[in-house]
Amino acid sequence: MFKKVLIANRAEIARRIIRTCEKLGIETVAVYSEADENSLYVKEATESYCIGKPPVSHSYLNIEAILDVAKKTGAEAIHPGYGLLSENATFAKQVEEAGLIFIGPKSKVIEAMGSKLEARRTMAAVGVPIVQGVNEPIADTDEAAKIAHEIGYPVMLKASAGGGGIGMQLVRDEVELRNAFEGNQKRAQSFFGDGTMFIEKFIADPHHVEVQILADHYGHIIPVFERECSIQRRNQKVVEEAPSPFISQETREKMLDAAVNAAKTIGYTNAGTIEFLVDGAQNFYFLEMNTRLQVEHPVTEEISGLDLVEEQLKIANDEILTISRQDLKKNGHAIEVRIYAEHPVTFFPSPGKITKLVLPTGDGIRHEVAVETGSVVTPFYDPMIAKLIVRAPTRKEACERLIDALSNYIIEGIQTNIPMLLDVVKHEQFKSGVTTTKFVEQYYLPENSTI
Repeated sequence: MFKKVLIANRAEIARRIIRTCEKLGIETVAVYSEADENSLYVKEATESYCIGKPPVSHSYLNIEAILDVAKKTGAEAIHPGYGLLSENATFAKQVEEAGLIFIGPKSKVIEAMGSKLEARRTMAAVGVPIVQGVNEPIADTDEAAKIAHEIGYPVMLKASAGGGGIGMQLVRDEVELRNAFEGNQKRAQSFFGDGTMFIEKFIADPHHVEVQILADHYGHIIPVFERECSIQRRNQKVVEEAPSPFISQETREKMLDAAVNAAKTIGYTNAGTIEFLVDGAQNFYFLEMNTRLQVEHPVTEEISGLDLVEEQLKIANDEILTISRQDLKKNGHAIEVRIYAEHPVTFFPSPGKITKLVLPTGDGIRHEVAVETGSVVTPFYDPMIAKLIVRAPTRKEACERLIDALSNYIIEGIQTNIPMLLDVVKHEQFKSGVTTTKFVEQYYLPENSTI
């Protein structure tokens, strides 16, 4: 096993990786910006090095600075966490060229799956269901209008590169399409350096269900169940759970098979996620592949008993998977909520100093937290500051445990979305287990919210 791993990330995911490395006897190297100097993960790593000023372009996206630290410290491998450089093919390639191990798939796989168009073509070629649409770039507004007319409105206008909803927009007619095309194209070019656009048929009120996979370098691929991630705000997940309470066992098996087939086709290795949209009739369609660990990986760990970071490290160290699909047994139900430093209704960030933090305790309660009392939440980074995960024998019991934990979660000095999360978990629609990606829009936008 590696003796020393550099973590090219920050906050709670850096702490999460450090925890597993310590369990395996691996030394860790943390990198941090000037704004994160007093962060918990910086104190907990074996070694820590400042790599630049607070903006991510000067620090966490500074590939040269990160590789310099890796070389200086003798790190053998780099774990990218999620977000930031985790799905940056250029970074992965430079790590490989530096003679280091990138704890994730090969750079060529990241590049292929980083293009939604390339991913659509690949999945369609092996029979994985995809949403009706085009598999080639759209040249201009006129071509977009022609294609949308052929598919039939409403349609989703999408950027091929990147994620997080940037460059993506629902359009209901040609006027909306012509008004939206160039603006979304420019946004995609600005954020990702790639303005390539395409169009898909709009699926009304879909569920967002994803399959966790592990794949070693010897052709062994296992799906580690699925996660329901339909509750989202601004195309970012807020509540995730495993297993999905919506899909049938028949749909589940078909979806797991499709995910394994997709990973095998592209020669995938390490941990990854195949994301699907599922309609009301349980037809599912490939959405995208995330070539990294997911924010919501703890719910999968809780029901499977696996340490996914440990599995990542072993695969990167060229070890064979010692578990099979048949070995995996679901243990209860797990739910994760993301705690953001933001207004619970407008979702505006709420930076500031945390004057008091008290975490709830008890059976089946897990925390992945980036802050403590006295921590300062800066405006430079994503406002997620913690994740609360609960597990119980049944979904009903997990919901009850989550309500109790959220009710006893104390955080003062900043606003958080805990009031919204508590309301969501108490909501009858959530309790039913049938929530779509329109849930937040329907109940929690400012004009609809009762919080």
